[in-house]
Amino acid sequence: MKLVTCSHEGRILTGMWLEERVLDIAAAGRRMNEAADMSSMLAIIRGGEASLSALQRMHARREEFGDAWIDTAQLTMLAPIPSPARNVFCVGRNYADHVKEGLVKAGKELKLPEVPQFFTKATGAVNGPTGEVRLDGRLTRLLDYEVELAVIIGTAGRDISTERAYEHVFGYCVLNDFTARDLQRRHDQWFKGKSLDTTCPFGPCIVDRAALGDPRSLVLSLTVNGEQRQHASAEQMIFDIPTIIASLSAGLTLLPGDIIATGTPAGVGYAMTPPQALKDGDLVVATIDRIGELRNRIAEVR
Repeated sequence: MKLVTCSHEGRILTGMWLEERVLDIAAAGRRMNEAADMSSMLAIIRGGEASLSALQRMHARREEFGDAWIDTAQLTMLAPIPSPARNVFCVGRNYADHVKEGLVKAGKELKLPEVPQFFTKATGAVNGPTGEVRLDGRLTRLLDYEVELAVIIGTAGRDISTERAYEHVFGYCVLNDFTARDLQRRHDQWFKGKSLDTTCPFGPCIVDRAALGDPRSLVLSLTVNGEQRQHASAEQMIFDIPTIIASLSAGLTLLPGDIIATGTPAGVGYAMTPPQALKDGDLVVATIDRIGELRNRIAEVR
């Protein structure tokens, strides 16, 4: 199932996305007298197996709901979790070719990380799959892109083993970790340059774990104004998803609705010769097969 959060006629709804239409999950749930809370994406995720079972029943009876279906042309897609309860967890330098391009650019010897390198993006950075990404030239002149596979946690846990890690996953989505590279360097850490408002678009949907299957075969790609910049398989990660979840959850409780961005492959703008910064009007399209795409245009502050 592909689950979305969207705006329709002044209200925000959670929906089941099928082709060119979206089913209003809360409305369908009321008609089915479902006990599970379907009022928001976070409520559905927190509902666990009860929510998933209700969604499966809803999917099986999907043609019964008439006017609970809405054409996608009438909707504005939002981030699937518009207001996360916590910062977005991120993994840095998780594709060998991306590590290499950064070290070559800096004139340093190639050395791969020995453990996952974690940082976070502030919740205020969250943006929708078609939202404009703000470029403030007073702060940065080197805004960059990073297509990433994001994991949505469904079941809380601490000290999760690699063997049981997937049991804690609700689903997956596309995330673009827009980054102000010059702010990273100026502040000598990643948080500030990663957390500017609007620089964390994700979506366009969450595909539940059972529907997506094995995420290792997913292909990530990104274009800028139609020019391909990034293309890789999730199988190329240095640290796979179970390792990331096990490492992050060691002594730290993961909660339903937590978002984990798993790193970006090679092809980022700052590593090009010469470096290619994003500019006003650029259209950045980040795609992962079997999930969908983000289409975000850069809008410079005037």
